Amino acid sequence: MEGESLTGLTAPAVASSAGAPARRSRGTGAAAVRIALPMAAGILFLALWQFKVFHSLFQLKVYQLPLPSAIGKAVTGNIDLLLSYTRYTMSEAVLGMLAGSALGFLAALVATLWPRWGFGGIPLAAALNAVPIVALAPIMNLWFGDGIGSRVAIVTATTMAAMAMNAYKGLNSVDPLALDLMVSYAAKKRETFTYLRIANSLPYVFTALKINATASMIGAIVGEFFFSSRGLGYLLSNSIKVAQMPLGWSCIVVAAVAGVLFYLIVERLEKAFIRWHPSQRT
Repeated sequence: MEGESLTGLTAPAVASSAGAPARRSRGTGAAAVRIALPMAAGILFLALWQFKVFHSLFQLKVYQLPLPSAIGKAVTGNIDLLLSYTRYTMSEAVLGMLAGSALGFLAALVATLWPRWGFGGIPLAAALNAVPIVALAPIMNLWFGDGIGSRVAIVTATTMAAMAMNAYKGLNSVDPLALDLMVSYAAKKRETFTYLRIANSLPYVFTALKINATASMIGAIVGEFFFSSRGLGYLLSNSIKVAQMPLGWSCIVVAAVAGVLFYLIVERLEKAFIRWHPSQRT
């Protein structure tokens, strides 16, 4: 009896320990596939571009669509200038995103705490976001001058709506059973708001931040097209005007890399701050 009991207890444990390396191996293989497939697709895309397949397909000349090799030479030949202008554009994007996200979250808070008077701020933020950047640029330049302030204001206006709408949804989509539980614990309104509504809104807030990470780069670069003496948008606009297309495309490549890195930073912060959320357990 005792031997049988020991055998019955240890057999599943042995099977589990034997299966663990197999699961790890499958997990490693799946991760490798997830990395290898996009890399292979990217290499194929660059090869088709380099060997002028796209030029033949769309009837384009090399001066209209420079080859990746020419763009790479433009990046390496102007790396100091590109890095300097990237820092300038990123500072506009980050400052504007922080300001716009803070104002959007504040609008969501007001709309939640005082819905009768504050709810109008949500559609107002959405309406402001619908205004094209090309229309905002001259207005912001008139208000804030031709310095960095005007582009920060443009980015602020373009990032406010995503945060306002997402945060408002997160603050108000609380499980009624959770609210009842807080009442049963005799929690105060402030405690319920802080520990339940604010906590519930965090996944929505980080979703808005990830949206704004890319939208802020777009707002900053487009704003630099009109009124700026520095930045990737300024350099891109001038490169197109003087037909230096490889340099113009190098601005696009650097801006894309900076935007991806900005997004990944926000995503890493999301994993650090809301580890408890089910979406972070995959």
